[in-house]
Amino acid sequence: MRFQHIEYLAWLLSIPFILLLFVWVIRWKRKVALKIGDAGLVARLVRNYSPALFTTKLVLILAAMAALVTGAANLQKEGAEENINRKGVDVMLVLDVSKSMIAEDVKPSRLEKAKQFLVRLLDKLPSDRIGIVLFAGRAYMQMPLTIDQGAAKMYIEEAEPAVVPTQGTVIAEALRMANGAFNSKEHKYKAIVLVSDGEDHDPDALRTARELADDGVMIFTIGVGSPDGTVIIDPITRETKKDMNGQIVISKLNETELSQLADATNGSYQLLNNIDDVLITTTERLDSIEKKSLNDSEFTNFKSFFQWFLAAALLLLVAEFFLPERKPKTA
Repeated sequence: MRFQHIEYLAWLLSIPFILLLFVWVIRWKRKVALKIGDAGLVARLVRNYSPALFTTKLVLILAAMAALVTGAANLQKEGAEENINRKGVDVMLVLDVSKSMIAEDVKPSRLEKAKQFLVRLLDKLPSDRIGIVLFAGRAYMQMPLTIDQGAAKMYIEEAEPAVVPTQGTVIAEALRMANGAFNSKEHKYKAIVLVSDGEDHDPDALRTARELADDGVMIFTIGVGSPDGTVIIDPITRETKKDMNGQIVISKLNETELSQLADATNGSYQLLNNIDDVLITTTERLDSIEKKSLNDSEFTNFKSFFQWFLAAALLLLVAEFFLPERKPKTA
């Protein structure tokens, strides 16, 4: 058993706070009753009020909330195991998420266009294992090699500069991290697709690329941006980025470095102008790499139980709605 969206379960932590609020309300009601002073008067005023029914209604609401959260997390049971025989290569997608990538010299922005390209590229690689590295001033292994296309698309779509708070462009570190995901005993079947504006020159990047070439890795670089450059506008404040001297920063695409990285590994460099054209060329180059036979044992069929939890939540809410808070009148 597993939860498909385990992150939603964090909402269950709100239930204890609601219980604390309930206790506070009960104590507040008692204090108000004491301030009135006349116990007999208070008893007559609240003679139809039922603390037990009030508590029951709260329990029903909390149970419904827990069922809704559990339903959203989607409890699943693994189905029959299926052996999949296929041929493919291992492809690491390395995406630059530095702040220069929010520049809008290409629309809607460098980063958004890069993400559009990578998401569409995934559809062209159904038989390949995919991994993801995000980098700016540091590199992070966002996803190790897997055949889970859905997870890969999710990580790409959520990529943004905030994911890597340290700014800069450490291409060499990102390439080394991507290479570390491959099988070190193999010297083929491996490719890296690097998407970046290459803005900050990384002196170690070319040397690292040559080392990766010795390991049988091919690097395909995709440049996003314009060589003429543009200003960087903060998406929140809409202010133009300036350097320490107060001068407006102009961010330019560094095609030279990206081209050198590709050439060092017998790969190729392309400028991301037309996504369709770049997709065709990149796919053709990846298809030209020798493929290995892969035997994956994967649970492809999952039985979901979210509908049962949602149905339970609905029934609990209906029961709470029709349950009175007052005692039934007696003759």
